[in-house]
Amino acid sequence: MDIVIIGAGPAGIQAAIHASRGNVSVTMIGKRENSAMFGTHVENYFGIGGKADGSEMLNVGISQAVTFGTIHMEENVISVERLNDVFTVRTENGSEIVTKAIILASGVSRMKLNVPGEKEFFGKGVSYCAACDCNFYKGKRVAVVGDESEAAASAELMTGYASHVFWITKDTKTSDVMIKKATDAGVEIIKEKAAEIIGNEKVTKLLLADGSAIDTDGVFIELGGRSSSDLAMDIDILPDADGTIKVDNKCRTSVSGVYACGDITGKPWQIAKAIGEGATAGINAVSYVKQTQGE
Repeated sequence: MDIVIIGAGPAGIQAAIHASRGNVSVTMIGKRENSAMFGTHVENYFGIGGKADGSEMLNVGISQAVTFGTIHMEENVISVERLNDVFTVRTENGSEIVTKAIILASGVSRMKLNVPGEKEFFGKGVSYCAACDCNFYKGKRVAVVGDESEAAASAELMTGYASHVFWITKDTKTSDVMIKKATDAGVEIIKEKAAEIIGNEKVTKLLLADGSAIDTDGVFIELGGRSSSDLAMDIDILPDADGTIKVDNKCRTSVSGVYACGDITGKPWQIAKAIGEGATAGINAVSYVKQTQGE
């Protein structure tokens, strides 16, 4: 594969459209429902009169990209690895794609659980990044909350550090491959919703919706798939403190062959900016690939 685009929101779709028209092979990986546009209305974008349906705009955009030759895989990416001048992208269904260039376009937002105690114990047992904070929980009991691939991957990861790992998931939406990896690693799955995080100086318990409680030293809130900032760290790109990634005027990151566009590059978080950066990233990723091929 020449280019893999991670994210199927407006930035990723526009990058796919431009890249596919550049006579290179393109795969876009992402679930449209993970985009901030999904289920919303749009009325502040050029050429739209009144309110447009965000979900329908995503559907049309993906169809356009596919028409131009993009392969769309509607799943989450769980990891990215760099070896010399190529990258291996792994998905929740077990696929591995080797590519010459990557465009990160899966956003930055950390979805909140919105339960009592979440805000109060942030940094005192509540975390939104297992990969960042795993070392603090060696030999301790932890709970990972979430229904999708990031929760499954984080729960599996934490088995290498914690003495016991609970995965709290009421409506599991990830693949059987990810679920099996977690259970094979020793994760205990509890089919319930988290209701409240309890503690004193630090987290001590997680109260569930059925009234039961589990003793835990940490609660990792992992809702959705891995964000661009998470994946960037896999390939030695260090995001800023706010989770954004620095790019130049060609949407290039600090790693050759890796581009970023959309919300991950910072405010304003607007469709117009995402579309513009998506086009820029797509065009320049094509140029990079052709240069590596000596064209």
